Amino acid sequence: MAIIEVRGLRKTYGDVVAVDHIDLDVGEGEIFGILGPNGAGKTTTVESIAGLTRPTAGTVSVAGIDPYLDRVAATSMIGVQLQQAGLQGKLTVKEALELFASFYDDPADGLELAEQLGLGDKRDAYYSALSGGQQQRLAIALALVGRPRVALLDELTTGLDPASRRNVWKLVEAARDQGTTIVLVSHLMPEVQRLCDRIALIDRGRVAALDTPAGLVASSSAPTVMSFTPDAPVDLERLRALEGVAEVRQRAERLEVVADDAAVLAVLDLLSRSDVRPEKLRVTQSTLDEAYLSLVAGSENEEAPA
Repeated sequence: MAIIEVRGLRKTYGDVVAVDHIDLDVGEGEIFGILGPNGAGKTTTVESIAGLTRPTAGTVSVAGIDPYLDRVAATSMIGVQLQQAGLQGKLTVKEALELFASFYDDPADGLELAEQLGLGDKRDAYYSALSGGQQQRLAIALALVGRPRVALLDELTTGLDPASRRNVWKLVEAARDQGTTIVLVSHLMPEVQRLCDRIALIDRGRVAALDTPAGLVASSSAPTVMSFTPDAPVDLERLRALEGVAEVRQRAERLEVVADDAAVLAVLDLLSRSDVRPEKLRVTQSTLDEAYLSLVAGSENEEAPA
């Protein structure tokens, strides 16, 4: 059952089209990812779902209410962490958590959240004294402290170190397990691949693809990567000319061939006919990163929104 329904969402700023007729359904209890290039319309979409931006056209429904028109209901059930958010500098971590917890009927223990995010020793620190990464972690705690039905997390762990990032991932998974629906905007492919049940790829204000992470990889034009060290020179242009080969990359002594599954045998056949042996050959599924680049490149050939 969808808890978030977006229909024909369009947002313009003068002559600039930020979002162009987007349709989305997010199921209750789902972690739903939104990917896309900078300026594609991701943040505008999330701000519309949060009720922070009024659509130029179309409708947004969160648990049956319009979040822009019904701010009281939206505030009580939606937690938001945006890319850039500032608090009053003299507010302490503890005070901020208590303030945000007061917006909800059944909040979580804010200090426990702070502890889980590595802010336990900063409970009495002023917001202005926190580092950028600490402010980011506090923003995540504030988005989750109310046990919201929906949490909108924009660039969740950008700028965090690997250990902090993994702590945040565990916290997000725990929130989902406790019933919170998560909408996650991220540029970090390992983060999206680990957390998200489904992903919408937004490009130039439109949904260019919508599937599971594995489905996006499988549907891309180049789902396979071959990596090997040739024992003799290889004609790279002949490799690139093979049907199904999307890209050939030279990395020091190794070659990487990004191709569809059918092209793998063609590549091996060409190497054999050229008396080249592919040493330390590895054939792996393409990454979500490769699929993303392939899908974005494909959407560039479509007509831009007007």
